[in-house]
Amino acid sequence: MLLFCVGIADAKPPKKVRRYQKDSQAEASLKKEESYKSYIVMEAMSGKIIEGENIHLKRSPASIVKLMVALVVMEKVAKGEVKLTDRITVSREASKIGGSQVYLKEGEVFPLEELIKATLIASGNDAAYAIAEHIAGSKDEFVKLMNEKAKSLNMADSEFHSVHGLPPSKGQEADLSSSSDLAMLGRELLKYPKIIEWTSIKSEPFRGGKFIMNNHNKLLTRMGGTDGFKTGYYSETGFNLVATAQKNGLRFIVVVLGSPKAKVRDDMAVEKFKKAFGQYKMLNVVKQGEVIDKDVILDDGKYRKIKGVAGSNFQYPVPNDKKGTVQKEASIPSSIKGEIREGQKLGELIIKFDNEQIGKVDIVSPVYIPKANLFTRLIRKIGLNI
Repeated sequence: MLLFCVGIADAKPPKKVRRYQKDSQAEASLKKEESYKSYIVMEAMSGKIIEGENIHLKRSPASIVKLMVALVVMEKVAKGEVKLTDRITVSREASKIGGSQVYLKEGEVFPLEELIKATLIASGNDAAYAIAEHIAGSKDEFVKLMNEKAKSLNMADSEFHSVHGLPPSKGQEADLSSSSDLAMLGRELLKYPKIIEWTSIKSEPFRGGKFIMNNHNKLLTRMGGTDGFKTGYYSETGFNLVATAQKNGLRFIVVVLGSPKAKVRDDMAVEKFKKAFGQYKMLNVVKQGEVIDKDVILDDGKYRKIKGVAGSNFQYPVPNDKKGTVQKEASIPSSIKGEIREGQKLGELIIKFDNEQIGKVDIVSPVYIPKANLFTRLIRKIGLNI
C-alpha cells in the first residue's frame, strides 16, 4: 500500500519502485549485520557444518568461557583425579569476584558439584574461580589447563585468560574464541551427560534455598528439544550463545556471537534450529552387529575364514531432498594370523556418501576362534586345504 501511494504522488512508479527496493535491500543488509557478528550450525554427531558465517572470527565469548571450565573439570572427574563430592573452601579472592555470582563468602565450603552447577546455571563468576583454585592451585594454572585443552581440540581461534569471561581489566587480555571453536567445544561437552543434566536446569535453589539460581538460557523454555549449554554477555562483545537441541534422532549445536540484544540472539538461534531440523534427516547407515559380507581369511584359526560384524552404529545427517547414495567398502587384510578374540578388530568399513568418505566403522569378530592344532597348521603349510 505504501509503495502504491508513493508511485501515484510522484507519477514515476518505476523509479520509486527501484528506490524502494534498494532501500529495502539496504535495510535488510543492515538488519542482518546488526543481528550477529558470527554464527554456526553444526550437526553434533558427525561435526558436519550445516551453515555459518564468519565462523573463524575471533570474539570474546564472555561467560561462555565457563563451558571450558566445565570440560576441564569433567575430564578430571573421568580420570578419577577429582570427585564431584570433593569439598571446596571458598578463598578470599573467589569471594571478591564481581559480576554474575552466587555471593560466596570466604571460608564457606561446598561440594564441587554444587559449585559447577552454580557456574553453569547462574553463571557464577565466584564459583568458577573457587573451582579453578581448588583443582589447579590458582586461577592462572587452571587457565593453562584450559588453553592446553583448547589446543588438543584444535580450537585454533581460542585463547583463554580468565575462568569467568568478565571484561578484561587494564593491562589484561580478553578471552577469545570463534563460532567454529565453540561448536567443537560443545561437541566435546556432549560426551559428558552431566553437562546436559546441569545446563538444562531452568532454576535451582542454592545454599539451602536462600538463593535461587535462574538459567540465563531462555531457549530452554522457548523451544522444545533445547537441553543445554550457555549464554554470555558484556557490553563490548554483545549477546552470545552456545546451545544444543535434539529431535527425531538429530542433535544440532547453534552458536551465535555478537548480537545487540538477547532476544535478537535467541530469535536467530530458534530460526537456525528450526531450519536445520526441518531440512535434515538422520540416515541409519550401519547397525552394530550387522554382518559384513566379505570373508576374512584366518591363517592359523580353527576355521579358515570368518565374516566380521560392524563394531558400532553409524548414522549420518543428510538433507531431505538429497538423492545421493551410500557406499560401504570393507577394508581388511589378506589374512590374519593367530587366534581371534571375540570383539577383535579385523578391518574397517569405509562409508561414503556421493563418493565422498563420511566415516568408518571397525569390523570386529563376533566370536572367539582358537588356533588350529599343530597338525592342522602343518598340513595347511604344505598346501592341503584343511
